[in-house]
Amino acid sequence: MKTIQLNQPITLLVVVLNYKTAALTIDCLRSLVDEINAIPGSRVVVTDNASGDGSVEKIASAISENHWHDWVELMPLEKNGGFAFGNNAAIRPVLASAVSCPYVLLLNPDTVVRPGALKSLLTFMNEHPEAGIAGSRLEDLDGSPQHSAFRFPSVISELDFGLRLGFVSKLLSRWIGVPPIADCPHETNWVAGASMIIRREVFDAIGLLDENYFMYFEEVDFCLRAHRAGWSCWYVPQSHVVHFVGQSSGVTDSKRPPKRMPTYWFDSRRRYFLKNHGWLFTAFADAAWLSGFTLWRWRRAIQRKPDTDRPNLWSDFLLNSIFVRGVQL
Repeated sequence: MKTIQLNQPITLLVVVLNYKTAALTIDCLRSLVDEINAIPGSRVVVTDNASGDGSVEKIASAISENHWHDWVELMPLEKNGGFAFGNNAAIRPVLASAVSCPYVLLLNPDTVVRPGALKSLLTFMNEHPEAGIAGSRLEDLDGSPQHSAFRFPSVISELDFGLRLGFVSKLLSRWIGVPPIADCPHETNWVAGASMIIRREVFDAIGLLDENYFMYFEEVDFCLRAHRAGWSCWYVPQSHVVHFVGQSSGVTDSKRPPKRMPTYWFDSRRRYFLKNHGWLFTAFADAAWLSGFTLWRWRRAIQRKPDTDRPNLWSDFLLNSIFVRGVQL
């Protein structure tokens, strides 16, 4: 496995994790050219989670043809260990070295960075030393905002996610997981890992991302650990990043017909609740979602609403819940 060159200070380390999305990764790098030039000392590392589809060769060719060698390094990995594994591979050697690197930015390959997005995040972090983590305003290509700042999952938010009833969501507005999108910077519980900047001292305090998550919930877990260590998390809408949702995993892509939720999503969700809140809290959270979703399915059938749910979602949730899988992490 190639290691990155650590012979000079790094102002900002940008980590882009590729898995079979070479074309998207190259477009992401192209959008970073002016951003990197505007931030002296910034570097980008593209890690590849053993794509095996020619991604490494395609990305290497693009780096060579566009003369990006002075700011981009490609790090092929020996296996697909998931989101945390792929990002940690680039972050770990920097933290272990004596090289100065005050900030790390996790950036999805299915993103295009708008002008000034990285500078906005850096400026915010420099002006708010209490902030350990900050996230960009994620948006569609037409500029429509996406939800990218959230509250930590709870029993109430799980009930709301399953139930999907407007007036109940309004009653529970102080606790629901997805609050309204704001236009001003504000403190939040966690931000989407598609564009998330992290202060070096946060890693020093709590360590790297938890590699026991394959995909999903790892950034929620990381933000919760940072919160418990006294660091705040912020949403910075001045940083605009286009996010082609779900292109890497296909799980959250709203442009395609819904497909069955992968087992690793349920594994990650169960791990998050058990690790951070214990078995009793997890049981209540699972029961809340199952109850709410059951009521929603009845209401959908009675009102003859279109069925847009993922196939086998109720049974898959039950089979992967604490009631069937138990308390093993």
